[in-house]
Amino acid sequence: MRAAIIPRPGEVEVGTRPDPTPAPHQVVVKVGACGICGTDLHIADGEFPPSPYPLVPGHEFSGEVVEVGSAAPGGLRPGDRVAVDPSLFCGHCEFCRAGRGNLCANWAATGDTVDGAFAEYVAVPAANCYRMPDTMSYREGALVEPLSCAVHGLRRLGAEPGENILVVGAGTMGLMLQQLLQRAGARVTVVDRNPERVKIADGLGAQAIATDVAELDGVRFDAAVDVTGVPAAIEAGLGALRRGGRFLVFGVAPDNARVSLSPFRVYNDEITIVGSMAVLHSYGAALDLIASGAIETAPLLTHALPLERFPEALGLMRAGAGVKIQVLPGGTEE
Repeated sequence: MRAAIIPRPGEVEVGTRPDPTPAPHQVVVKVGACGICGTDLHIADGEFPPSPYPLVPGHEFSGEVVEVGSAAPGGLRPGDRVAVDPSLFCGHCEFCRAGRGNLCANWAATGDTVDGAFAEYVAVPAANCYRMPDTMSYREGALVEPLSCAVHGLRRLGAEPGENILVVGAGTMGLMLQQLLQRAGARVTVVDRNPERVKIADGLGAQAIATDVAELDGVRFDAAVDVTGVPAAIEAGLGALRRGGRFLVFGVAPDNARVSLSPFRVYNDEITIVGSMAVLHSYGAALDLIASGAIETAPLLTHALPLERFPEALGLMRAGAGVKIQVLPGGTEE
């Protein structure tokens, strides 16, 4: 089969890999669409320590079941259209036993630690497959994974009707979090250095938009979310909190990044800082939100390229082009 391969950090190629065959508990999925995520850039650059090389990346995907393992649960059959949770939690470490599989001591994920979906076919656990309604396109199905991360993030942050909440970063995740927060009744301000992206946020109902937190004239917020992973943006978001405020570190920063903050202010103002790591019991909810039309997907789906143009797709992601860039290994939407 054809696949995008990262042979080693700094190198990307489109070549061939053996066709996957399902283990007893697995199915093989013919990939309909797979989205590029910031994590894929980290993997390509050798900045995601769990990843081995060579690796076929790709963890935001949907497609059609074409082969079913002998002991696969869930009653899946060839022809079923599915969105796939890439999580591969071990199930037996202390975190998994406590119901916090996203913190698994043996954490793994399709496309991050084993071959993923920037390929014609991928083998995945049947238990990780969620049937998609016929009305949901494969491109929408590939948005379920990032939305499931946003759903988990919102649960970590919490949101009350009427709160003023700042979202720093208007890429796919920021625009999804904006929509979730607005559905929770919050008034959302969105900041991004890319003026085209904040225009999208404005069209999605943001209370205010800006290209820099400094443009907000000292407005203070009940809560803030950083979706950039950039230390300066994190510091700006923390600085915009009112007393008693909450801050969600959602964006992925390099592991050696550092921010400056005042411990006295955290104490004196009772600032709450939380993190959100990937997916946790949120995949089904995310699929339902997209299937019901509760999340507007059209403004997010800006680029779709064939598998042969995967290196170009990575370049578009690096350049900040559009919003969600996806690869369609079959070359067509359906």
